[in-house]
Amino acid sequence: MRGHAAGSKAPVWILSIIGLLVLWAVVAWYAQTRALPTPLQVLSAIYVEYQSGDLFFHTAATLARVAAAFVVAMVIGSAIGVALGRSQVLDHFFDPWVILFLNIPALVIIVLSYIWFGLSEAAAVGAVALNKIPNVVVTVREGAKAIEPGYSEMAAVFRFSRWKTLCHVILPQLQPYIAAATRSGIALIWKIVLVVELLGRSNGVGFQIHLYFQLFDVATILAYTLTFVLVMLLVEFLLLQPLEKRSRRWRPAHA
Repeated sequence: MRGHAAGSKAPVWILSIIGLLVLWAVVAWYAQTRALPTPLQVLSAIYVEYQSGDLFFHTAATLARVAAAFVVAMVIGSAIGVALGRSQVLDHFFDPWVILFLNIPALVIIVLSYIWFGLSEAAAVGAVALNKIPNVVVTVREGAKAIEPGYSEMAAVFRFSRWKTLCHVILPQLQPYIAAATRSGIALIWKIVLVVELLGRSNGVGFQIHLYFQLFDVATILAYTLTFVLVMLLVEFLLLQPLEKRSRRWRPAHA
């Protein structure tokens, strides 16, 4: 049933995208302004940037930063989330810290990172990761609190090692929460990476957007934006969604 529903959605999605492109083209033709290029002008800009090699180079640079920040945020955030979820004392003590970092604006963290650590790659990736870690902590912490105690008791009875308990008891129950943190994390991280590149890097999609903003070249701005959005959509549909479905396979059919 789910496969049939997904298949029936595809034509609707295609029609929706075509409708959006037609609306965009009509509005752009009616406006007749450089501030709103037509879809064909944006497609032409994509082709020009692709031919020069800049599109691939800058998209790859941004994607590398997204991947690095994502790994750092997920590893550190998951570890902290499990620790807080499994210990009420730690949770009560560090909860104000989590709330504080959740509410610090991303721009502030980025600027302070560049001031304290210089305009370096490590500062850029660290600033992005630091913005995402609190969100991962909150999501994984809730998953750790929801772990079924019976499984942990069974692991203790059979004298599982800590590593075996983590791999076979804790992580399988945390997988849906980790998958949720992963999907929301990718969407948040790549947007913050663009700000980081705009403020302090010499390459990447954010840098190019800033460059063409100064030239008032909206077509090329949209070319880089839409290209990277497409890349992230491919990551979502080809990697994240299949991983999320896989993470739920162990659950009973009625869950």
